[in-house]
Order: sequence, then structure tokens, then C-alpha cells
Amino acid sequence: MKRYNLLFGGAAGQGPNILGELLGKALVNYGYYVFYSRDYQSLIRGGHNFNVLTFSEDPIYSNDSEMDIVVAIDENTENLHKKELKKQGILLKGQKENMYYAGALFEILGLPFKVLQDELWELGKRYEENLDISKKGFEEETRSLCKLEKKKKKGSFINGSEGIREGAIRSGLDIYYAYPMTPATPVLKELAQHQIKKNYLVLELENEIAVILAAIGGSMTGAKTMVGTSGGGFDLMTESLSLAGMAEVPLVIYLAQRPGPATGVPTYNSQGDLNAARHSGHGEFARMVLAPGDPKECEELTNQAFYFSQTYKIPTIVISDKHLAESYYTSYGISKMISTKKLVELKKFNSYESTIEGVSTEDITEIKKRVEARIKKIKDIEKEAKKFKMFEVFGKKSSKNIIVSWGSTKGAILDSIKTLDTGFLHIMYLDPFSEEIKNLLKDKNILLVENSSTAQIGQLIAEKTGIFIEDKNKILRYDGRPFLADELNLEIQKRLK
Repeated sequence: MKRYNLLFGGAAGQGPNILGELLGKALVNYGYYVFYSRDYQSLIRGGHNFNVLTFSEDPIYSNDSEMDIVVAIDENTENLHKKELKKQGILLKGQKENMYYAGALFEILGLPFKVLQDELWELGKRYEENLDISKKGFEEETRSLCKLEKKKKKGSFINGSEGIREGAIRSGLDIYYAYPMTPATPVLKELAQHQIKKNYLVLELENEIAVILAAIGGSMTGAKTMVGTSGGGFDLMTESLSLAGMAEVPLVIYLAQRPGPATGVPTYNSQGDLNAARHSGHGEFARMVLAPGDPKECEELTNQAFYFSQTYKIPTIVISDKHLAESYYTSYGISKMISTKKLVELKKFNSYESTIEGVSTEDITEIKKRVEARIKKIKDIEKEAKKFKMFEVFGKKSSKNIIVSWGSTKGAILDSIKTLDTGFLHIMYLDPFSEEIKNLLKDKNILLVENSSTAQIGQLIAEKTGIFIEDKNKILRYDGRPFLADELNLEIQKRLK
């Protein structure tokens, strides 16, 4: 089945989000695969926000650049996006409320009004009023794009932030500390909404330094703690990251990337913090950096972060980005969880070099012993990590071509290579780094795809394998926007020639 792309746009406060979520949930419940992303400015009111929903009968994980339908809730949306409309595409515009457009969309897609009625009931807000307005749009619309038939399968509609939430809760989270910072804030919201029912505590403190120090203190008492932040907040946490490494305190850090440096473009997307996650903090100590590429991996890798953090008493970092955190995917199957026991004992913890009992020391024999004990953890973690899925290969595994990437680029790559002669190496464990990857890449024509200007995954591969990827084989996007499947397909074809 073909892919359909719909764009909903308007000013902040006009409700393009509700339109996308209503239709997305309805389509998933109707048995279709849906991918839904958000593009918004750093504004509470006004400006221009738009969302893109792509659906198909076949699995999809990204959007395209050309639209079958554009819903222009305001004139600005029409002016900005009508050029993206396909030749036979449909433009919905005029001074109408978003619920009017909801009804019109269901008619255009051949969806029964009863399906929309059920979604409005579940939404709960202004049900009777929304029902009347949407019914008017449904009855007045005369155009048709397709006639969708109900399928037997039914998945879940989930974003990356919800995946992180579930992974933390199912790992036995006790306390989540955070200071709001896009795009990590949705996890703070998601966890706060469930804390009473699930019996854990969510605390918003005055800044990121307080957040990580409180989490380390909580962990010292035996609580499973987690913190969430983005790049600028993570910068403030790095001294305490070293404290966790020295004092051997379990801590899970959720790092949701956005463009930098400094404030950057706060509501847009980037993969520019990989080096920061791997190298921030002073001194030598063990850490892990895990990178999910979809909501299911968000859940599983957050769970694994808790496991390794507790087992080896180290900081573990789950690194994501705005695109993964806020985009909705259609998901099937149950995530694989492992038991994560609390393994911290009450004792004296110290930021100074200290004996195993926590007593400060300057004795050269003790110093050498403790340094070697911390470094031994790195080897032990590397060995145990092999029991987990550190990477996955998709596409044509026997091809001489292979794409390498990590994180949220996974979706667009999967959608773009379906007809291409190439494999795709999706790396989830960035630190430690699998020794098997060197053999996978040997004698291959390697293409790199990343949302950055410096191809940081390429630097990591060169460091760990000695394999250097040529600049002409790097497909980089660093304008704050994610990759789109159709555009990426063309870029990959150029490199394969």
C-alpha cells in the first residue's frame, strides 16, 4: 500500500496537535501503521506550528517531503506549505475550528464518523461541542482521497518519552529528579502523572546541579534514581557525573538532545551530544551510553541502563533526541525487561580517593588499587554487554554496501532502503562498543547518516575499529530537522552510484 502524508498547521494554541493525535490513534485502532512528528517554535502562543502524519498498511517509521493533504488552520500555514502539496493533493483551509477539520479528514479518508465519535469521547474535553463541530465538517466535505478498510491487527501509538517512562517504571524507579528542559520535559510530565499510582516520587528542583546531587544522595541511601535533562543541563551535571564515578553510585541519566551550543534552537532536533555523553566529566571511570532508535528500544534500553547501573554502581546514560522523544510510532509486541535488583549498601561514600570502606586516603598502594578496581569495571561491563543486543543489522545483509547510524535516524533509514541494495547497521550500545562491528564493516562501502555537522558516530567508529569513513559517504543533516524518507532515499542512491 502507498504511504499517505498529511500536514496540520497553525499558530500555537489553535490545536494542530489534537488533530494529529485524534487521527493517528484512530488509524492505529483501525489497523494501520502511523508515524507522527511535531515541528514547533519556542513560543506559548502564536508563531507557526505544524505536525506531519504518515500512514500506510505497511510498517512505516518516518515522514516524507510531499503531502497528500495540508490542513491550514491559519493563512500562514497555507503560504508556507502549499508548495509541499502533491499535484492532486487536497488543501483544507478557511476560518474553521480544528474539530471541523477533524470531521472533514475522516470523510476524505473514508473513515466512519463513529470512529471519530469514539476518539472524541476518549478525549473527554468538550465532547458535545466537539461532536457537533466535527459532524458539520464530516457532512460538508465532498472530496475523497481513499476508502480505508478496517484491518484485524491493532498496535499501540507511543512516543519515545512514553517508552522512557515505561522502562523506568518497570525497572523499579524510586525517584526521578529533573529541571524542565526541552526535549527532556515530556518524560518529567509522563512520570509525574503516574507517580501516585505506581508508587515512586517525581521532584522538580531549582536547577540541574541540585537535580543530579539530590539523585546521587538518594542513590546512596539505596533508592533507584534517575535524572533527565538536555545538553545545557547535562553540562551543569558533569562535575557530579565524576562524583558518581568516584563514589561508585548507581545513577541513570536521560539525555535528550537538541541543537546547540548554548541555547541553540531549543525545540528542534540534533545528534550533536554523543561526544559529550561519552567524554564529559574528569578523571577515569566507567560509564555506559545507550542509544534507542524507537519507543520500544527506549523502554528496553532504559531498563538495561538500570540493570548495569545497579550491578556495577556506575552512571549510565540513555541518549535520545527531540525527534524520538516527541514523535509517535505504531508499536507491536511486548518489550523485553530484565530484573534490576537494588544492590547499594549503606556505607560511607566519598568524593576523595578512598579505601573500600570509604575512608579518604593518599596512600599510593590504596590509590593504585582503587583506580585499577574502577577500570576493571570497564572490562567487566564490556564482557557482560555481549549478552545483550548491542546493535542490529537490517536490509540486505549480504550487500557490499552498509549504512551506519544510531538513534532516531533509524526510522527514516529503514523506510528509505526498502528497494536499495544496502544493509543498515543500527548501533544501540555506543559505550561499550561491540568488537563485532569491525568485522561487519570490513571491506564494505560504508555510508554514514547522522543529524550532526561533524559525524560523531564516524569518529567513534574510527576510534574503536580503525575504519575511517570518507566525507563523500557522509549524509549529514544539521538544520534542526529530522531526515525524511523520500529525500534520504535519493541521497543514499547518489552515494551508492
